[in-house]
Amino acid sequence: MSSFEAVYGAAPGAVAQAPGRVNLLGEHTDYNDGYVLPIAIPQQTRVAMRRSSQPSFSLHAAELGAAVRFTFDEPPTEHFASYVFGCLALARAHGAQIAPLDIHVASSVPIGVGLSSSAALEVATLRCLRQLLGLALDDVQIAQLAQRAEIEYAGVRCGIMDQMASSLADTTRALLLDTRTLARRFVPLPPGSAVLVLDSGIARSLATSGYNERRAECEQAARLLGVASLRDVADAAQLQALPERLLRRARHVVTENARVLAAVDCTAAAAFGELMNASHASLRDDYEVSTPGLDTLVALLQAQPGVFGARLTGAGFGGACVALCQAGALPEVARAVLAAYREAGQSGRQLVPPVH
Repeated sequence: MSSFEAVYGAAPGAVAQAPGRVNLLGEHTDYNDGYVLPIAIPQQTRVAMRRSSQPSFSLHAAELGAAVRFTFDEPPTEHFASYVFGCLALARAHGAQIAPLDIHVASSVPIGVGLSSSAALEVATLRCLRQLLGLALDDVQIAQLAQRAEIEYAGVRCGIMDQMASSLADTTRALLLDTRTLARRFVPLPPGSAVLVLDSGIARSLATSGYNERRAECEQAARLLGVASLRDVADAAQLQALPERLLRRARHVVTENARVLAAVDCTAAAAFGELMNASHASLRDDYEVSTPGLDTLVALLQAQPGVFGARLTGAGFGGACVALCQAGALPEVARAVLAAYREAGQSGRQLVPPVH
């Protein structure tokens, strides 16, 4: 894997990094102004940059082995570059004086499995730009610009959870975030527990289209209920007037918000795990973003004596599962579950070193 120095022949002027995240509870609630409970993962995306003597920006992505040149007047056509370009364009619109740059990206965040590799790239890019140019951007503003970059330049109508988690979370505590007000506080994991993340090996081929469809369904449900967002529905009984499909979508959001708030008060890992199990059932049955392979992997996790609870994480339609395990049992849980998953005809892998 190439370094900045190997590509550009000199040291960078600034270097910054940002982590991926795994969401413990609060799936598909952030674009409904709801509550989420992510935690950062150890893997990071690293961005290095320096001012360039060339008339255009140069972007090199080490993992992809890809290089792109662009200007503000001629944006890149490569999708991976749209995240970086969006961050640069929005920082410029925010008042930053941005001349052409040499940019290098290297990342250990798994791509395409629901661990927010895109948010890590956006936040790392903006952090590096802040350092290089001395920009007056705080960590919340960085998250907000990063979210806008994903919506406006990458075409994903995401909520702000991923970018806030990448900008503000750490790997030792979960981040309780109210996505409407951005009020937040750290929440310790239950004593004696650790987080395990497994890749189902199923590509998230419908993640973007399905994500945008679910968001539109939630917005339609909110309009029919006469509320600004589903965050404003306090009781699932209020949903009975909705058409059946919209009722199920809205019921997931309302009950998932309640699960996040209940988890914050959990002092026992078993109670926290029960909420994760209920979350997966809701994502599978009401929100319909799971797949048979994900359901198999989650069921195998839930059947392990060292697992308190498990669910899919991320947008769904493939990707990763997250489990809360007994800290000492995590290696054996991963080995046993992946072996049984292979016997079921699937191929998975452990994605994240232990988080506890």
